[in-house]
Amino acid sequence: MASLDKRSLLQLIGPYVRVFDGPLMLIVFLILAVSTVTLYSAGIDFPGRIEGHLRNILLSLLVMWAVAIIPPQVLMRFAVPMYVGGIILLLAVAQFGLIRNGARRWVDLGVVIQPSEIMKIGMPMMLAWFFQKREGMTRWREFLIAGLLLIVPVALIMKQPDLGTSLLVLAAGLYVIFFAGLSWKVIVAGIVVVLASLPIAWSMLHDYQRGRVMTLIDPTTDPLGKGFHIIQSMIAIGSGGLTGKGWLHGTQAHLEFIPERTTDFIFAVYSEEFGLIGNIILLILYLLLIARSMAIAAHAPTLFSRLLAGSISMIFFTYAFVNMGMVSGILPVVGVPLPFFSYGGTAFVTLGLGVGILMSIQRHRKLVQS
Repeated sequence: MASLDKRSLLQLIGPYVRVFDGPLMLIVFLILAVSTVTLYSAGIDFPGRIEGHLRNILLSLLVMWAVAIIPPQVLMRFAVPMYVGGIILLLAVAQFGLIRNGARRWVDLGVVIQPSEIMKIGMPMMLAWFFQKREGMTRWREFLIAGLLLIVPVALIMKQPDLGTSLLVLAAGLYVIFFAGLSWKVIVAGIVVVLASLPIAWSMLHDYQRGRVMTLIDPTTDPLGKGFHIIQSMIAIGSGGLTGKGWLHGTQAHLEFIPERTTDFIFAVYSEEFGLIGNIILLILYLLLIARSMAIAAHAPTLFSRLLAGSISMIFFTYAFVNMGMVSGILPVVGVPLPFFSYGGTAFVTLGLGVGILMSIQRHRKLVQS
């Protein structure tokens, strides 16, 4: 009787559990476990922070599960509405958005939201839909239209100003365009144009953005001001040594030398407490996350799903590379979270949505094959 009850329970919950892709879910779970341990230490002086982190994880998993159930063909129908809705909300932000810390990035619709976050997924979905509709007709005109679709939201986000998010949206769109078959000649020509336009771009940057670049070059010019973040995070990373100072024993973090230690600079806390060995383990986990995501993209059955999965895979790479780079002092500080690691509800929902799309593509490919 007990065996029957147990079998019935497994039969009941089995379809819901099988929604998740096993290897991808295992990798995400391991990253979430390490992040929870690290955030407990980093946020020990912030009441409610670890509870909030666990709540964000649960919300991300729910989003992941809900999206994984939806077939990719249905997801494709949301591409245009999500893109158009995101553009409308970005225009609303420009007109009557909320201003915080000198930036106009939020809009109050009864619930305060940040529309630029929508475009992190909405942009690659739109471009993947665009190339799917023009499959076999990828001429220069299609790439030009795709570029225009990409430039509009990026320009609106940069105007807020939000350089970090605009670069993430730009990268997500460029990945789709690249996977769609953009010629290497065009890519090289684009790089040359970008390098040639750097003086113009420099003049268009805000003072604080130019300050971040100059701080990257030499943070010691303002060690107690703009260079403080970088200097302290580099000290924390270096002082971790090979094996780290041990969990809860990071002096830079607990003496409050590391700013934003639960969000953008949590990697510095992790490095100080777990050292080089811990960093290598974390890097391996992110490489496995990207590799599994790319494997799903490689076996996706349609152009839309291949382009979208490939872009999401590279988004994970961009998040991790930019965050670790800025905390280590090799990239400017642009406010990019470490995926599934940094504290933040919006980022967790966006990342959960991305993983859910990957699981949807993988799950429904298997259903079609079976």
